Amino acid sequence: MENAGRRYEDLHFVDAEKNVWNYSLFNNEHIRNFQQGVHYRLYELFGSRQVEVLNRTGYYFAVWAPNATAVSVIGNFNNWDTRSHPLYVRLDNSGIWEGFIPGLQKGELYKYHIIGYEGRILDKGDPFAHFWEKRPATATIAWDLDYTWNDTHWMESRRVHNALHAPWSVYEAHLGSWMRPDKHDEESYNSYEMIAERMVPYVKEMGFTHVELMPVMEHPFDGSWGYQATGYFAPTSRFGNPQDFMKLVEAFHREGIGVLLDWAPAHFPYDAHGLFMFDGAHTYEYADMRKGFHPDWNSYVFNYKRGEVKSFLISSARFWFDKFHIDGMRVDAVSSMLKLNYSREEGQWEPNEYGGDGNLEAMAFIKDLNETIYRDFPHAQMIAEEATDWPGISRPTYTGGLGFGMKWMMGWMHDTLDFFKADPWQRKFLQDKFTFSIMYFYDENFMLPLSHDEVVHGKSPMLYKMPGDDWQKFANLRCLYTYMFTHPGGKLMFMGDEFGATSEWNYRSELPWELLVYEPHRLLKDLVRDLNFLLRGEPALYEKQFDREGFEWIDLDHREESVIVYKRKGLQPADDLLVVLNLTPMVRYDWKIYVSGKSEWKEILNSDDKKYWGSGDVYNPAIETILVDKKDDKYQINVHLPPLAAIILK
Repeated sequence: MENAGRRYEDLHFVDAEKNVWNYSLFNNEHIRNFQQGVHYRLYELFGSRQVEVLNRTGYYFAVWAPNATAVSVIGNFNNWDTRSHPLYVRLDNSGIWEGFIPGLQKGELYKYHIIGYEGRILDKGDPFAHFWEKRPATATIAWDLDYTWNDTHWMESRRVHNALHAPWSVYEAHLGSWMRPDKHDEESYNSYEMIAERMVPYVKEMGFTHVELMPVMEHPFDGSWGYQATGYFAPTSRFGNPQDFMKLVEAFHREGIGVLLDWAPAHFPYDAHGLFMFDGAHTYEYADMRKGFHPDWNSYVFNYKRGEVKSFLISSARFWFDKFHIDGMRVDAVSSMLKLNYSREEGQWEPNEYGGDGNLEAMAFIKDLNETIYRDFPHAQMIAEEATDWPGISRPTYTGGLGFGMKWMMGWMHDTLDFFKADPWQRKFLQDKFTFSIMYFYDENFMLPLSHDEVVHGKSPMLYKMPGDDWQKFANLRCLYTYMFTHPGGKLMFMGDEFGATSEWNYRSELPWELLVYEPHRLLKDLVRDLNFLLRGEPALYEKQFDREGFEWIDLDHREESVIVYKRKGLQPADDLLVVLNLTPMVRYDWKIYVSGKSEWKEILNSDDKKYWGSGDVYNPAIETILVDKKDDKYQINVHLPPLAAIILK
């Protein structure tokens, strides 16, 4: 419970005979900052919160509805009577309606009954609520966020784990469909507690450094996967209450695993209880539908120009770091925010004031968002899902960038999948596509994503993207994963990819865990586990992952044979690794590689090992090296290359 601690002269007149007392938590500075778009702790003022006023405990309510002519609180406590608990509008033209209801208890259902623009009647959930009814019910719930955290060790040390020079291997998961009590029943959910019992040890066993949860913010439609939210300040009630979600985050932290959340500030749905036409007018969204409607998702775009909306959104982002101890956010659909002509034909969009296609208000919003998060939570990370060549996405705002810490490398994903989908004997014609990522890699701080978007909508699961018979499919996938984990940058893998799911992801079901009784899938999972621990244990794979000096092509001159060699380099030369990819099914004995500075090498990983369901016939127990140029300290290394495989030498 909060004690507002207000002086009597700061209170509006309280009439104890009324159902709602005229009481406020706002001061003039709050209002000014809210309207100017620079108040980023709105969750401490808006919504419902338990307070004590004149020795009476109850709940204070505050909602922004600038076009309303009347607002009341309705719920079970008053039999949803629209007249019994009216809120008071502030007299400062802020559009804020507020009031204190004495005696109201935690757990009460409520909505705002709004008489809005042109007399429109609306019943809306609270945009700042921390807890909602489980869909299809749509009321919000009076709640608090009291919690005693027990993750001090993680919070004090996460500056190491979340740094850009630390290993980043992210397991992307959808909480509803990772595992279900009844896999055939889409209404069957594990609770946050059950997810903690099952997922946390699994992610730890697999060696991932972080988990990324697809949106947990409350959303009405499962089929949106959480990307069309109504509750920007509430974890979904599908799995439990807000404190249950806090326990899940804490469980990851206590096992040394960082938690990233997907966050979708690009658009929101048109559900009647949500933000759309909140008070009968375009309050949260642009009124001009050339900017305010998303044709791809049949949803509405936030008005980034409006100060109150900007304050709302940045407060939402900050809320999850502040109240839920998260370690980072992956911001969804950044491209659609930046581009006025995103998915729009000529005539369907209007250029900005300089004649360009950039949304200047969205750019300003994103810069302020990132500056705020890094200022207040310097050991967290902001990650952009952005698919264009927009410059400086992950560069500081003071250099003209947008200020993200990392950006998903969508070009790498597309080029890599195109390459590995090809018949191995045709790959010699695609080598430029394979190597192109390094040409622009250092323009940004990139994370390599193999995300949920690549295994839905007819794109096929990762395993079946690979050519050849079953053995070749697994061999290709093992090679791809080894390449991914040894390419510079952070890594992200979607759930199920790690053991070779044989069907596309289906949010209504669960992962096909039964595949793990089969050796090829179980041993593929073992490879991913070993790659994770290799990544974490070899400084050359992360210390310079965003530095040009951390990577070197060693051999690109064997296009015909599709053999590619590169080096990963750490701060200490002794940590250097050599990665050799044989991208055809042909075994190549006594393959010669020329490299400087090292006279002894050993094989530390072979993706064709029998323990990964490889052939196990071609390996390098002892590697011959010959000094061929003493002046340049250059050596010839003779190695055997297994088919469709990667080997890593140290």
